[in-house]
Amino acid sequence: MNGPALQARTPIKDSGHEVLVFRIRTLLAILVIAMACLLLVGRLTYLTIVQHDQYRALSADNSLRVAPLTPTRGLILDRNGQVLADNRPVWQLVIVPERVADLDATLQSLQREGLIDATDVERFDARAERSQRFESVTLRSDLSDVDVARFAVVRPRYPGVAIEARLLRYYPHGTLAAHAIGYVGGLSSADLNSLERPDNYAGTRQIGKVGVEQHYEAALHGEVGHHQLLTTATGRALESRPGDAPEPGRNLWLTIDLGLQQVAEAQLEGVRGAVVALEPATGDVLAMASSPSFDPNAFAAGLGQQEFAALRNDLDRPLFDRVLRGRYPPGSTIKPIIALASLETHVTSLSHKINCQGAFSLPGSSHRYRDWRPEGHQLVDMHDAIAQSCDVYFYALAPALGIDTMHEYLTRFGLGSLTGIDLSGEKAGLVPSQAWKRASFSRREDQSWFPGETVIASIGQGYLLATPLQLAHATAAIALRGKRVPPRIVRYIEDPASGAMQSPVRAPLDPVSLNSDAHWDAIIAAMQSVLQGFNGSARLVGVDAPYAMAGKSGTAQVFSVAQEDEYDEEELDERLRDHALFVAFAPVDEPRIAVAVVIENGSSGSRVAAPVARALTDYWLRDQAVTQSSNNPRP
Repeated sequence: MNGPALQARTPIKDSGHEVLVFRIRTLLAILVIAMACLLLVGRLTYLTIVQHDQYRALSADNSLRVAPLTPTRGLILDRNGQVLADNRPVWQLVIVPERVADLDATLQSLQREGLIDATDVERFDARAERSQRFESVTLRSDLSDVDVARFAVVRPRYPGVAIEARLLRYYPHGTLAAHAIGYVGGLSSADLNSLERPDNYAGTRQIGKVGVEQHYEAALHGEVGHHQLLTTATGRALESRPGDAPEPGRNLWLTIDLGLQQVAEAQLEGVRGAVVALEPATGDVLAMASSPSFDPNAFAAGLGQQEFAALRNDLDRPLFDRVLRGRYPPGSTIKPIIALASLETHVTSLSHKINCQGAFSLPGSSHRYRDWRPEGHQLVDMHDAIAQSCDVYFYALAPALGIDTMHEYLTRFGLGSLTGIDLSGEKAGLVPSQAWKRASFSRREDQSWFPGETVIASIGQGYLLATPLQLAHATAAIALRGKRVPPRIVRYIEDPASGAMQSPVRAPLDPVSLNSDAHWDAIIAAMQSVLQGFNGSARLVGVDAPYAMAGKSGTAQVFSVAQEDEYDEEELDERLRDHALFVAFAPVDEPRIAVAVVIENGSSGSRVAAPVARALTDYWLRDQAVTQSSNNPRP
């Protein structure tokens, strides 16, 4: 009954059709895979063969790079270990430009917050031009704790702006010894071009600009280190790996005594001038002050153009190092050397006397060369002429002595040439001669040397120029009876790792030899009478000293007074008044300090400059407890 019905049913599954569909789909899949493989092989062939060179270079870039690690700058200390230049951690405000949506708006907003000013923006623009957009660029250095706290409150509003810590050069005593120590400033292209090893400054931002910081830059800087940095082809850092650690810079122990330096600068407060004190036997610079001074911390933090222009254009020239670069007529401070030259060449004798009536004239001339004391000194010998600073006595010696002999003896004491101090920028001064004038005035009719020029040269006027350092060096040579030691400001160079000390090597100087040692005794005795004799020109300053002190005052004209005019200090502009100078050493028998003082427009060496020298010798010989010998191999 059911058989015919079952046979009439249509089959549900068509196996043949399904097999056909499966085969078609399989074929299509194989074709797609084959095409994809062909495309992949083609692309691979293109990259590995056609663009092989390009991607090989990119692959090399996208690898390990050697990145610099900046060394820590060496410290600068005084002779007793007091820190004069340090490195202190500071907070700085930085920006990663690529993380800031609107850079200009962000900078303006930070200015409104009071965190930066227009000068900071100016510096940032210059730095950003030299940096990649993904690198952090300093916006402001040395943030105060208050600034850090203020930024922490508003930080969520400034993506891409952050605070980082770094070391900044710091001068804890501010303006003290600023000209001697110097300062660091931004590393420029000109600085890099002047370096023997510019590769050692990879990663370094600052370099010594003047003073010890500049002259001993190689020792202070140290050796750059390196670490491996995995970067992308564009230079973005991905990973840091350890490498060679940097070698810190060496520490410098100066010859300067901080206490004596403070005395020197206190004496110069409110005036323009210079003071330098030397230890005669070693040449150590015990104090070196130039006034007015400046704060080197401003340069280390980054001085703005307007601030620098204000310092540079200041009429009192606070950036000018008067000790090394100030060239002044030495005035009567050279009379002891002129006296030695006259004795050695037999132009005069210790017993020879002249009658000083307040003026001198050359034979056949009506021109009067006036003494500083209008009424004159009456009958004086060489001892009296030095002690009382009689100009007429030296005027009378000048024609027979002659300018060339003066030149010979003055240069023997180091005047007119560099002292050899281990600092850059020293000026040589000037000691004239007939040959010098012929060479310098070759295009002028007045190239001949005139007798009147010899007369004024005998009291340190005319063309004669000397720096305070040269005067102190010459005074030290007199104190040591002719022995000359080149001055130095760095006593030891210390390796911070081992603690080993090394003294810089100095070339020896030729001594001043005399035919008679008695001449030294006579000149030094006369210089002692300047301060401690009955009629000494600076007797009021030195007569009560508890030690034997020798010195010589000097007054140098800033402009010439006409024959018919009288010098009236009260009617002159302050900057036209005479310079006041004084040189001294003590104790006389065993000199431990030699001092030179220049007070610009101070009018009187005995009244104004001599008390400064006395203050320094008092501190060094009486007030200061000397605890260690200069011969100790370690400070």
